[in-house]
Amino acid sequence: MLSPMDDYPIHQVAEVIRHVQTSDRNFYDRYYFNCHGPESDSPWLIVGLGVYPNLGVTDCFAVVRHHDEHIVVRASRALGADRGDLRVGPFTIEILDGLQRLRVALDAGHGDLSFDLIFDATGPAALEPRHFLRQVERVTFDTQRFVQVGKWSGELTVDGKRFEVEPDGWRGNRDRSWGVRPVGEAEPPGRRADANVSGTFFWIYSVMEFAEHSIVVVIQETETGERVMDDARRVWRDPDREPEWLGHVSHRITFIPGTRETAEATLTFTRPSGTVTTVTCHPQLANYLAFGTGYGLEPDWRHGMWQGDLKVEDLHLQVSELDPTMKMFCVTDHYARFALFDGETEEIGDGLFEFAAIGPHQQYCFSEYTDPA
Repeated sequence: MLSPMDDYPIHQVAEVIRHVQTSDRNFYDRYYFNCHGPESDSPWLIVGLGVYPNLGVTDCFAVVRHHDEHIVVRASRALGADRGDLRVGPFTIEILDGLQRLRVALDAGHGDLSFDLIFDATGPAALEPRHFLRQVERVTFDTQRFVQVGKWSGELTVDGKRFEVEPDGWRGNRDRSWGVRPVGEAEPPGRRADANVSGTFFWIYSVMEFAEHSIVVVIQETETGERVMDDARRVWRDPDREPEWLGHVSHRITFIPGTRETAEATLTFTRPSGTVTTVTCHPQLANYLAFGTGYGLEPDWRHGMWQGDLKVEDLHLQVSELDPTMKMFCVTDHYARFALFDGETEEIGDGLFEFAAIGPHQQYCFSEYTDPA
């Protein structure tokens, strides 16, 4: 079946646009946005929309942390043929100017959250390294992603309180990723059930915004500390300057006792020349991303899971009442402050510190899945 996108010269394979090259059920195409205001108690909003061509599903979520409130709105619909239709029930993503300006909206009347926001890029879109992992013959991850920082404008309503979102103070980052990673209902493990495959997911993804540049860090490790992903780059606001590799990354996480939540993190970048740059991360506000949004904690709502032609749901939880054990299986997106020290000067910035320590990890003495610090 044709769609309007087929009228553009953008085909990559001998198929119509609605069909991707691989038949792997786990192929996805996703948008991610975050937004935070100038005050320490401003809402910390995260929005994601995913398209799953081989599952015939598109879904979207928004989750906001404000004080002790954890508010989610989520929607899922049958995908259809038109890949340019980025609406899922009350959600809309609109590309106003590619790689520069986008609109993200959630209509009122679907829970205690609504917004109509414009993202304006303040730096170039930066392509990250390919993310590839094969386990017991099966490709688990094969993805590509770019990231971009920007400012926000528009309006946001959280639990009845309206915020005027002004570009001078409301900032964040967005990313686009696509490829293969686990989505939808869990698959039968097959041979993996007897292969003693570690389920460890140790992950650091940070987008730090400073006055003239951003630093983007991606780390994924196995239980022993072997790197699946390892990259740290400085992305200049000036699009004529090439991103700068900062060297090999080491990390030191200070955990909140009795949990796997981050109290502070230090990242050290070492170039082959011996030049060392250090960033200390101070989390300000945690958004427990996996609760209610489809990242796998709830068996009845997962990204790409068939929910029927259209389904919209909302949740309103208290952060203080979230299950502490389930938090150990959760990727957490922190709004954070950063202190960058290059050996001579210190620079202060803010942005995203995304962290997960799921499963055993030797460096931090986690031998079981639910071992706390």
